[in-house]
Amino acid sequence: MIIYAVCIFVLAQWVSRSRTGAAKTSNDYLLASRSLPWWAIGASLIGANISAEQIVGMSGSGYAIGLAISSYEWMAALTLLIVGKFFLPIFLKNNITTMPQFLERRYGPHIRTLMAVFWLGLYIFVNLTSIIWLGSIAVSQVAGVDQNVALVGLGLFALFYQLWGGLKAVALTDIVQVSLLVLGGLLVSGLTLSEIGGHDPIAGFKVLIARLPEHFHMILKRDNPFYKDLPGLSVLLGGLWIMNLSYWGFNQYIIQRALAAKSVDEAQRGIVFAAYLKLLMPFVIVLPGIAAGVLAPHLNRPDQAYPTMMRLLPPGILGLVFAALIAAIVASTASKINSIATIFTLDLYNARTAHDEKTLVRVGRIAAVSAIVLAILTARPLLGSFDQAFQYIQEYTGFFTPGICVIFLLGLFWGGASEPGAIVAALGSFLLSIALKVLWPSLPFMDRVGLVFLLALAVVVSLMMPPKAERNYIDMKGLSYKTSVSFNIAAVGVCAILIALYAVWW
Repeated sequence: MIIYAVCIFVLAQWVSRSRTGAAKTSNDYLLASRSLPWWAIGASLIGANISAEQIVGMSGSGYAIGLAISSYEWMAALTLLIVGKFFLPIFLKNNITTMPQFLERRYGPHIRTLMAVFWLGLYIFVNLTSIIWLGSIAVSQVAGVDQNVALVGLGLFALFYQLWGGLKAVALTDIVQVSLLVLGGLLVSGLTLSEIGGHDPIAGFKVLIARLPEHFHMILKRDNPFYKDLPGLSVLLGGLWIMNLSYWGFNQYIIQRALAAKSVDEAQRGIVFAAYLKLLMPFVIVLPGIAAGVLAPHLNRPDQAYPTMMRLLPPGILGLVFAALIAAIVASTASKINSIATIFTLDLYNARTAHDEKTLVRVGRIAAVSAIVLAILTARPLLGSFDQAFQYIQEYTGFFTPGICVIFLLGLFWGGASEPGAIVAALGSFLLSIALKVLWPSLPFMDRVGLVFLLALAVVVSLMMPPKAERNYIDMKGLSYKTSVSFNIAAVGVCAILIALYAVWW
């Protein structure tokens, strides 16, 4: 662990150094000088996405629900292809730096400020807290470290890891982090299946299906006790699409990697790389949780499944897998810290009055320190009482995602959308979601997300209060959605694999 921590820290500082000796600019610190290659983009997308909330949280949901939770991963692969083909060309052609900046150029300044404040709150008090909280649970259970010490240690290491180098330090080392994550996760899956199957992982997988057949259905029926979490065909046709498009297409700490690409083609190749990694993730994350249903069927909380399976590993391999878990936590935490710094610096601090580059970098670092301190202080009060933190994160993020999706989709593809319509959609999404949760508590949250998306008033308000023709500063002239032959072939491959997976485990 010490070797890993030292090596990844040194590597991050080395790859993000200023080769000319010049001082860092905000473009260097926040967007990696717009020079990321495809492999760094793809790995960093997964590094930002897969963390304790995914590994510990989704494995816990696998323990409780089964393979059906994998829809979050497998449908994300298809969503990434849509983002790469239809969203990225617009963002990159217009040199978009942040998602709130896009909203200002498309709609006006008020929606930019509103959404910047919203995203800062979400990233700090939902995303950042969940990563370090679930990460601290894993560290505490595996290594016997006091959870409070683990919480502070993880947060501070991730902070210092990216504090000097910014996005480049994160993105260019994520290929190491993600390789370690995938290797470690596959080791956990293989060794747990071997434990079940008497040193034969294939036999172990067959035993697992025989012992827990109810855990191997992708589409849950209404009589399933977890139908409310994954409501049948709505997973394929309803609210999960809204959540995925919002997360992968309009989420700053995700899309920021693609915005830092050398070119549209490089960004799209990175997107495809990430899509194939997403297809692999359930076998890295969810499968150990299902296996825990056989090897440790009486856990107090589902979120204990992955750490419990890690304890079955022999010394040496346990250290490697533990390093992989820490790698995922650090990579994702550092990504979110950097995106918080980006939004605060560019969308709030520098939005009305321009500042010099040295000041912007300093403010970004101050924002990064403040964010992790807040997350450390609020993690236990906010998340300490939840059994399945992954489901908590999805449900409460779902209060906002319908409005975000409406605002961006209309902004990208309908010239008639106006700023009043966007503001009503943003605020209305939250208020309507709260009202439906109170008045219709039996409605699955994924169905609620889809319903709120359909009921958004952005179109009606935009027709009543249309935008001024000169207000839209997003340039669509000469834009092409044509993609390369390699992208198209890879996309067909993703679709074929998805059809096969759902056909086998329908």
